[in-house]
Amino acid sequence: MSHRRVSLMQQSVWDIDTAGRESMPLACGFLKATLDADERVRAETDVAIHNYAVSATPLAMLKDLVAARSDVVGFSVFGWNLTNFGNVAEAYRQLRPDAWLVMGGTHVTDQAERVFRLFPSVDVIVNGEGELTFRELTQAFLGGASKNELSHINGISFRGPGGRVVTTEKRARIMNLDEIPSPFLSGALEMENARGEFKYDVALVETNRGCPYKCAFCYWGGAIGQKIRSFSLDRLQAEVDLFSRYQVGNVVLCDANFGMTEQDEAYMEMLIRAREKHGYPRGVITSWAKNKGKTFYRIVRRMKQAGFHSSFTLALQTLSEPALKLMGRKNMKVNEWQDLAEWLRREGLELYGELIWGCPGETYDSFLKGYDDLAGTCARIATYPHLILPNTEYSERRQEFGFVTWRTGGKDDFERVLAHNDMSFEDNRKMHRFLFWARTISEYMLLRYTWGPLRILENITQSQVLLSLDRWIDGRSEPAAAMMRAHRAEVVENLDAYRIEKAVQAYYSDPELGSLLQAWWEEEMVSRVAPERAAFFRELFRYDWLTRPICRGTAGRRCERTLDDSLVHRFDGEDYYVMPDLAFDLDIPDLVAKVVRGEVPDFTPAPLKRTLYFKRGFHDYIFNHEFYGLFVGKTPSQLGASGLWKATSEWDLPGLPRTA
Repeated sequence: MSHRRVSLMQQSVWDIDTAGRESMPLACGFLKATLDADERVRAETDVAIHNYAVSATPLAMLKDLVAARSDVVGFSVFGWNLTNFGNVAEAYRQLRPDAWLVMGGTHVTDQAERVFRLFPSVDVIVNGEGELTFRELTQAFLGGASKNELSHINGISFRGPGGRVVTTEKRARIMNLDEIPSPFLSGALEMENARGEFKYDVALVETNRGCPYKCAFCYWGGAIGQKIRSFSLDRLQAEVDLFSRYQVGNVVLCDANFGMTEQDEAYMEMLIRAREKHGYPRGVITSWAKNKGKTFYRIVRRMKQAGFHSSFTLALQTLSEPALKLMGRKNMKVNEWQDLAEWLRREGLELYGELIWGCPGETYDSFLKGYDDLAGTCARIATYPHLILPNTEYSERRQEFGFVTWRTGGKDDFERVLAHNDMSFEDNRKMHRFLFWARTISEYMLLRYTWGPLRILENITQSQVLLSLDRWIDGRSEPAAAMMRAHRAEVVENLDAYRIEKAVQAYYSDPELGSLLQAWWEEEMVSRVAPERAAFFRELFRYDWLTRPICRGTAGRRCERTLDDSLVHRFDGEDYYVMPDLAFDLDIPDLVAKVVRGEVPDFTPAPLKRTLYFKRGFHDYIFNHEFYGLFVGKTPSQLGASGLWKATSEWDLPGLPRTA
């Protein structure tokens, strides 16, 4: 008897640039591990994962399904890939009328009427957690069931006789998560590429599921307001050991509130012990607990002691009191954030804030005020436009809030907010001009040191700086200025603050852009500061520009700042570009630290030379701001403070000639 073929389809939001590296298809990994653990399914099927970058076309995916001769296709759907997968399903249905086409994921959960209307060829929607449900669907297929008679399977919507949409009883949450086999330990996910290296850019991991909060904009895995359920520590320990063996650099946790529980503390200890013993993993990225209790502070201190990298998020979303109340976050301690931010700053730990533009209760003026209030403590701010997601409170109460929305008609299926009771269409356009610069300059760390001194010494706020650039560039005739206006227009005219990739890339590929921004800085910023501090602010901008990450262009990307491989040195298992003997007129990191501490430093120029270290591999992460802190240029003392080396000067580092 020939095996039936099951294809699991996943498409990332990222487009990893290095050959042989992928974004990990964790959702499909869980599905495959669950199928492989079933004796009958394992005996009668071949299960394959088809994993795609965001740039993959529907035609390329269709070719893979045709080549695989897939009998059952499971699509792991998010807002960015529904349209692609829907088009693949429509085409494949014509080639294989008998195939079962199944969609699951938060974007389609409880949305069967709409999805079936958009894509009539889809047979089944999985509502909620998919592992056990998809296994039952596969068993039903193998047993000869009709795809129009599946009422015995909980947690799905399907087309019944006559095309009527049938939704079955909700499936209970999986309380014992170890019932789902580990995609890593089971071998469901391949771990090595053709070069024998770890196959993925990062390891994606769930240590638990569930979120106790009910924020109006969020539908975290359909588990909002749910008790947190955890995988066992023994299983998590075995996975950490495996990651260490494969020399995984960074673990990204897909948990909603990491740092809330004692198990979170135990898991972090596992990661730290693995690094101390084997050198890997080196860092962790996660969505930290919104309410930071004693467990969170203990975890952070332990990470710092171990030199374990992470970035810490103030996920405030808004500082507007009316908006906080309407989004259901009014009573969260997360909004008492100043003390936390100050503590993290004193500890020397990387911190950034998050704000969402376009929520009910927020106006243009209140958002800019909140932005500057947050920037006073946390200058790096990720600013996201409001998207109305399926199954959220905002979606259900859209008429009450007066939402005017649209979908772009492009490859994604996100519902963007054009206006609401507190936000006009014109204010939205005006704010998107600001968001263009806020995202590319602040969020993506093009300027880092400049913000504090401007605010503290000159009373110039972060929004004033960015709006100054927005006005100034309109009056310039240089080609680089015209290019940036075009990139800004793409954001403003489409009301889509996610369309910044061309601009971000330009900061590393256009040699004229540095001169243009330097001219803006001189004319708009240096002209406003006290004369005795003008030299300091000139050098401040120069230092920020020189220490932006080094992007080694591949796959057709032109990058200005490429270095010869002879300047690469390997330390502690990682490669760094080394730029020795860079001449500066002032010690910028030292002076900025003194300004932030409230001291009055001496700004008299005192020429010095510095050796800077830039972690290699930035081109893989150029569009993922969460990793930027790993790649900006660092002094030896900064690297020592991060725990990479116990060094106080460049002379202490192995393999380097002494600098003058």
